Parts: sequence; structure tokens; C-alpha cells
Amino acid sequence: MPLALWALTLCAFAIGTTEFVIVGLIPTIAADLGVSLPSAGLLVSVYALGVAIGAPLLTALTGRVARKPLLLALMALFTIGNLVAWLAPGYHTLMAARVLTGLAHGVFFSIGSTLATSLVPKHKAASAIAIMFTGLTVALVTGVPLGTFVGQTFGWHLTFLAVAALGILACAACWLLLPAATASSRPAPLLQQLAVLKKPRLLLVYAMTALGYGGSFVAFTYLAPVLQQVSGMPASRIGWVMLAYGVSVAVGNLWGGRLADRKGPIRALQIIFALLAAVLLVLSFTAVSPFWVVVTVLAWGAVAFGNVAGLQVYVVRQAQRVAPQAVDVASGLNIAAFNIGIAGGAWGGGLIVERFGLLATPWMGAIVVLLALGLTTWSGRLDRATDSLPPVALEEAC
Repeated sequence: MPLALWALTLCAFAIGTTEFVIVGLIPTIAADLGVSLPSAGLLVSVYALGVAIGAPLLTALTGRVARKPLLLALMALFTIGNLVAWLAPGYHTLMAARVLTGLAHGVFFSIGSTLATSLVPKHKAASAIAIMFTGLTVALVTGVPLGTFVGQTFGWHLTFLAVAALGILACAACWLLLPAATASSRPAPLLQQLAVLKKPRLLLVYAMTALGYGGSFVAFTYLAPVLQQVSGMPASRIGWVMLAYGVSVAVGNLWGGRLADRKGPIRALQIIFALLAAVLLVLSFTAVSPFWVVVTVLAWGAVAFGNVAGLQVYVVRQAQRVAPQAVDVASGLNIAAFNIGIAGGAWGGGLIVERFGLLATPWMGAIVVLLALGLTTWSGRLDRATDSLPPVALEEAC
């Protein structure tokens, strides 16, 4: 694999670190800025909204810009956003910094896959994309726990300075290693992207994605406060728990992908959503024990991100059936649905904390995931009904 591909992986690592490191720092930031835990949790929501808006909108608006200069500009914006967070004197400045970095995130992953595939022969395209996305997994395993440790030991401002340094390094690597001219296809116009939202079957998948992912983030956003205030863990151990969670996520991603290959996306998603809801429900009871809460968090990580492969495969299959001219657009909007779920989950989790307390977030999240399970089962039944239609009726249904 060319060195330029590893430059993209470094970008993904930096972006993944800044997206998720905030979860481990919410109690620290809330105490330092004098805001409530739900207000600090909104820092997760605004970032995810930046990603959801940036992915379709800014990708369409920058369709004529050459890929390498655009990528360098995105990493520069990412670095600036983290520097603003480092220097943030208060809550609202930090909120604005999170929006900036979220916008960069959305566009980067919209064009990153195309860039990655342009660097390798066609028969290695899938491997190239997989290597780039390992940056996110490695961020969960190493970047997030290290960033949490730095923030709790030396202050949360320094965490964002460290991530900004990663952004500078990634920008330099892209400038040196990416070829000046890269093959790319122009992204679909914004109106064509929005036309995909007229397809009911795709809207159903997006709802599955948002609820399935969002239900987990109702609780995950407030994991650090739960560990400190309910489980009684010292802040110094939060980073280690995040490390264990990240390792479990890495294993769960592989398991989820293989499960989708073996049983098909619908059956795999039913299994994963059922397990995720069960783990979140169990967490409501084990959170009071420092030992059992870690065991539950390990189980949680194994299923929390295991739905990603199944959901992406499923949305592509549905798009090939109902919108074959806009498969890439439909897939990209599913990434936006993931982040809408994160934003809604973090926001909803804050409301739950205010009204019912921290221990209510896991079982409330379980209820949301069960809604995703219900939609998944319904979608599977619609698939079977559609497959039984004759060709003419099938064309009319699509």
C-alpha cells in the first residue's frame, strides 16, 4: 500500500480522536467551565451535527475543488478548530470549535474513500478503504484513552492542543505524500442528494441507523460521569476503561462484519440490536459495582459499533434497488444518519440526566435501541414482501 494511504489513515486517526475523546472529559470540562453535565454533553451533539451537515452540504459545494488542496484545507480547518478549543476561554467558544472540527470531519470522510481508492489498483480498492478507516478504530483504542489521561492529568485544554499537533502532522503528511493530481468523480449535486430522501425504504434504513446508534450514545455520552459518580471510580481510571472499551470495539467491528456476511444484514442487525439493548439494560444494574461495570462496558463495546457494517451494506443494497443512480449518495447520507443519532442521543441523554439522573441513561438507551430492532424487523418483512412481487409490480413498488 502506498505511503499516501497511510497519510489518510493518520487524518482519520486524528479526526476519530477529537470526535470521541470528549466523552472521557465531560466531567472535567463541566467542572472547569462551571456548566452542568447535560450542557457538557451537548459538545458531543454539536460535533455530530457538524458532521451530519458538512457531509452532504459541503461535499456538494466543493465538488469542483481539486482533491488534494481540498483535503489540505480540511485538515487545516480541523487543526484550527482544535487550536480554538485549546484556547477556549469559555463554554460557547468551545462549542463553536466543536462545530468547526465537525464540518471538517464530514467532508473528509465523504472524499476520503474516493481518494483512497484512487491510490491503488482496482482490485485493492476495498483494502485501501479498510486501511483508512482503521484510523478511527485505532483512535478508539489509543487516542481516546491517551487523550482522556492527558486531559484529566494536565487539563482538558492540553488534550485539544495534542490533537491539533496530530492535525498538523497529518496535514504535512498529506502535503508531502499525496500526488498533486488524484482521480476523482464529482459529488452529486445537493438536489440529487436530497432526492434520495424521497425514497421511503431508504428513510426507513436511516431511521434504523439513527435509533440504533443514538440509543447507545444516550448512555455512552455520560459513561465517564457514571463511572465516577455511580461506580465510585477515581478520574485516573477512566482512561483505562476507555482503553478497554476501544479494544472491545475493534473486536466487535470485525465480528459484526463477519456476522453480516454469514447471516445477511437484517438478521445480523437483529442479533446486534437485541444484544446491545440487553447490555444497556444490564448496565443499569451493574453500574454500582466498579468490577461489574467494567465487565459490562467490555460487552457493550463488542456490540456498540458492530452494527456499522450491516447498516452500510444494507443501505447500499436498498439503494441499488430503489435508487441505483445514487448509491454513493445514499451511502453518504447513512453516515449523516449515524451522526444525527449521536447528536440526538447525546442531547436526549442530557434531558434524561436532568430529569431522572445518570442511572436512567442506560435503560432509556435500551428502549431506543429496541425501537431500531423493531424497524429492522419491519424492514426485513418488507423485503420479503417485495421479493415475492412479480417484475412489473416490483418496478412500480420501487
